[in-house]
Amino acid sequence: MEESKLTDGPARFQATQNRGLKIGILCRTIAVGFALVWYGSYVILSPQEARWWTLVAIAVFAAIGIVHFFLIGTRFDRWWMKYLLFTIDILTVCALFAVLPISAADAVPQIIAFRSYGIYYLFPVVVLATLSLSWTLVVWSGAVAVAGWWAAFLWIVSGMERTLSWSDFPVDATRQDYENIFLSIDFIGRGNRVEETGLLFMAACILAVAVYRAREVFFAQLRAEEKERAERDLRKNISDTFGRYVPSSVVEQLVHAGGKIPPMQSSGSVLLLDIAGFTAFSAEKSPNEVIEALDRFLSAAADVVAANHGVVITYTGDGLLASFNAPLENETPQLSAIASAVALASHAKERNFDVRIGIASGDLVSGTIGSESRTAFTVYGDTVNRAARLEGLCKELGRSVLFDGMTADAASANHDIIEMGNHRLRGTAKDDTVFSLQERKSANSTLS
Repeated sequence: MEESKLTDGPARFQATQNRGLKIGILCRTIAVGFALVWYGSYVILSPQEARWWTLVAIAVFAAIGIVHFFLIGTRFDRWWMKYLLFTIDILTVCALFAVLPISAADAVPQIIAFRSYGIYYLFPVVVLATLSLSWTLVVWSGAVAVAGWWAAFLWIVSGMERTLSWSDFPVDATRQDYENIFLSIDFIGRGNRVEETGLLFMAACILAVAVYRAREVFFAQLRAEEKERAERDLRKNISDTFGRYVPSSVVEQLVHAGGKIPPMQSSGSVLLLDIAGFTAFSAEKSPNEVIEALDRFLSAAADVVAANHGVVITYTGDGLLASFNAPLENETPQLSAIASAVALASHAKERNFDVRIGIASGDLVSGTIGSESRTAFTVYGDTVNRAARLEGLCKELGRSVLFDGMTADAASANHDIIEMGNHRLRGTAKDDTVFSLQERKSANSTLS
């Protein structure tokens, strides 16, 4: 992914560059401030004639950086300003070596400034350029430093009546030769300028490579963040879309399990709900009205189940199958199933529906089934079958809710339970005792 394709990469990088450039200018301002104080003290305390123009020049030099500091990141900022600032800094240092007298005596040539101080005054300026995270600015600063240094050097040399350099040494130079040439006030050391400017530009190139690598690391991190964000958004989109058809807790397990949940066995409860008389209800209304009414009811029903820590496993046309303690953990699945049944029956009455609810408790097996291309999550076992038979028995016994003995044992402490007798559930070899909830006056005959 290219830099321009990153969602917020250029903006973030530009902000980082601006912060680094501001730090560089702040360091520059502090250094210039020290120079201003030092030279001001020198002018005041020195018996020599005061050079107030130098103080003014230093103050203007500092002001240029301060103005640029406040322009960075604004609508007035321009890309070339930082190049101009560093060019001014470098050429100013070079100009000081060329024009600032090393001594009040006219007989002392200015070349002594190069021999006494040196090019290392330019290194901090080049180093400060790295804070901008612009490798081109670093190379530019190195090139300007080399050009400015040589310009100042040649300017001084051109005004000297006599010059000595390394080429003036005899092949078999003696100590006296070194004293006469190297220690001469006219020694310009042209070879030294070649070495020091070469090393300066080499250092600038190395720093430029380091800055370039830092940029690459920065954008690599952005690409990694962008990829992670895209994957996270994709997972969320899949989860949100898939979650409309599969319980959210199942979606989370599928994501972490790589799309396949192994069978899990637990002890829980199953609730099977069906709307009574739905065929007659559908015959009196248009398909759109039927779907809209059914959607509203089942959506609210799913919320009821979720509020009681259950999971809607599937919708069965005009009903639903919910489980408690599979796959979502629930320490009291029977109580949660009964509480859901009470709320669902009341909820159905408010929408002029009658429902039949069967609840069975026991061993459950849950997991994904299907092929590699299409998979479904389900809960299966004898408990599911008994819940279905109990739901079907509701019509025969005229009750809204029926449940088995295991559910009744757990719910008896919290609900008024009545025994509905022994019944042979379809597909079973023996009779089972069936239970229901005692009708309460406050229930508005919901649980009949």
